[in-house]
Amino acid sequence: MNKEEARLRIAALSEELEQHNYNYYILAKPTISDYEFDMKLEELARLEQAYPEYLSPSSPTQRVGGGITKEFQSVAHRYPMLSLANSYSKEDIEEFIERIKKNTEGEVEFCCELKYDGLSISLQYEDGVLVRAVTRGDGVQGDDVTTNVKTIRTVPLKLHGDFPPFFEMRGEIVMPFESFDRLNEERVALGDDLFANPRNAAAGTLKLQDSREVAHRRLDNYCYYMMMDGLEARYQTHYESLMAARRWGFNISNDLRICRSVEEIFDFINYWDEARHRLPFAIDGIVLKVNSYAQQKALGSTAKSPKWAIAYKFKAEEVETELQSVDFQVGRHGTITPVANLAPVLLAGTTVKRATLNNEDFIRQFDLHYGDTVTVVKGGEIIPKIIGVNFDKRQPGAQPVVFTQVCPACGAELIQREGEAAWYCPNALCPPQIKGRIEHFISRKAMNIESLGEGKIELLYDEGLIKDVADLYTLTYNRLFGLTKEIPILDENGIETGKTRKVSFKEKTAQNIVDALEKSKSVPFERVLFALGIRNVGEVVAKTIVAEYHDIDALMKASVEDLSAINTVGETIAMSIRHFFDNPANVALVERLRAAGLQFVKAAPAVSDKAQVLAGKSLIVSGKFSIERDALKRMIEEYGGKNVSSISSKTDYVVAGDNMGPEKRKKAESLGIPIITEDDFYRMIGTAEEANDRNDNGEGSPDSTDPQLSLF
Repeated sequence: MNKEEARLRIAALSEELEQHNYNYYILAKPTISDYEFDMKLEELARLEQAYPEYLSPSSPTQRVGGGITKEFQSVAHRYPMLSLANSYSKEDIEEFIERIKKNTEGEVEFCCELKYDGLSISLQYEDGVLVRAVTRGDGVQGDDVTTNVKTIRTVPLKLHGDFPPFFEMRGEIVMPFESFDRLNEERVALGDDLFANPRNAAAGTLKLQDSREVAHRRLDNYCYYMMMDGLEARYQTHYESLMAARRWGFNISNDLRICRSVEEIFDFINYWDEARHRLPFAIDGIVLKVNSYAQQKALGSTAKSPKWAIAYKFKAEEVETELQSVDFQVGRHGTITPVANLAPVLLAGTTVKRATLNNEDFIRQFDLHYGDTVTVVKGGEIIPKIIGVNFDKRQPGAQPVVFTQVCPACGAELIQREGEAAWYCPNALCPPQIKGRIEHFISRKAMNIESLGEGKIELLYDEGLIKDVADLYTLTYNRLFGLTKEIPILDENGIETGKTRKVSFKEKTAQNIVDALEKSKSVPFERVLFALGIRNVGEVVAKTIVAEYHDIDALMKASVEDLSAINTVGETIAMSIRHFFDNPANVALVERLRAAGLQFVKAAPAVSDKAQVLAGKSLIVSGKFSIERDALKRMIEEYGGKNVSSISSKTDYVVAGDNMGPEKRKKAESLGIPIITEDDFYRMIGTAEEANDRNDNGEGSPDSTDPQLSLF
């Protein structure tokens, strides 16, 4: 075979295999056997290996995975991914429809669709080829997961038909029940903990670094909205665009219905509230969308959600079962949480054995007794909760559940802080607290130290190699290699299955941990601060504090009054910070981490390739905007400006959105500080034409009327 013959054969095989994929996964009408398909795919792979110059990114061979992704690049959404408003009753839907009809001319029809219980994805196509797949993220930007998404058979790599040159499809990635059950069976065989539910398993799968494993887990995808400039000029209705997308090769659900009345809508809702249990994947409600694009545009969107769509959430399933016993668990801050052990019962697709009891007040409120018949709901929760007791079934002589007065782990007498319902173990050296703090420290959003999960922290602690987070940085390859221990396998409810798995530090694992620890030394100050686990200091608060206090020494000296003055911090958080640094043990811990090389000084802003038109200027952002405030603040830094959290005589501009605080406005006006709009800001950093373009596209106000901004 010469090169030209190879090129033609590769093209023919690619086209044929894509058609077979479409027949099998979209139409559910295969025309060849699995064996014949596999043989053709193998032939194509051999040819592409022999003639790599003819390997296309859209080749069917790219679905099997095999590439390793070290990290996922953050990508800005061309069209922000908004969220849906939720409703839970017929009255909510009636109010929604009444509001739509009041603000819309002409008759209104609604496209009713299934609300998939998965994770949102944005698929970008250029000239009919998939070029990028991005997660929702914060709605403004998400992670580029293209390599992994290419392994999903129901995501077309190459389209056929009259598709536009560029557009996006919004969809939902789900893990079918069959794939979920098979995955958990494999994890039991391998000795790994089980996934809690298909949604969590799908989310975890999409972020795997090995795309071959992603392909093996068999995710699925359903598309539900098209995005492009001038969408309403090409199609009159949402339904029409979905039918076009189906012809091009997208997996569009057959379970759509056009409804024109509340009665028709609730016929659809009530049908699927029962029929959802027969679906091969999970749904948790129904989505209603105004069908007409012209009406969608007239209705517009808020800063967070489209005004022309709403999600009706199904009521959580309920079952009755027996309360057999109660365990008391210790959190990383010492909080004692009671957990009910239940007689196993099937609920929302999984067997439930445990349910949270929240705190002592919860137990008293329900007057819980051992042996009670309790009503349990799951409703999207990993650990279900009790919502009622059937007192008619209470047995004579049943003993009440009494909250423990001592720590179940270390025996310390519990304390209760004034004004709080929770009880705490005051012993900071209590083993579950130590392990919890270390697990928080290594988590992805904190220090992101890979390879240390799934029982390895417990092993290292039990072996005496670590007693706090600073000890992690004393670990070496020689200290790790060869460690091994049998630990219990937990089911989706955190219950021991009776089986164990071997946790061991093999050669590759030990080296990966050492490398990850070294890499974590470059994690920025705000994430290190979050990783310290200071009570009430989450990700956002940590970023806010570091924006005001650029190094740990200044922060450790700050008073409660100083910290409380920071926007969004407040006295409770300020007191938590002050309490943490007033403890000499915590200060010593920080010093050990600093000596290990962690970042306790805010990094200088990266040099931007954008014009530094805001250099030397201090700006404060207040109110609601067409984009997330964090995105707006990033733009200020990119153009050389500085974000400040409070107004003073040194503030140069206030960027004001909707609902700006009246006190801030009053103070800015009294100091003579210019108050500019979001559009003014865009003109300041760009050109008037660019700002006008944004305004023409509906990006200049939170109530944008451009449907391109209104996707979720």
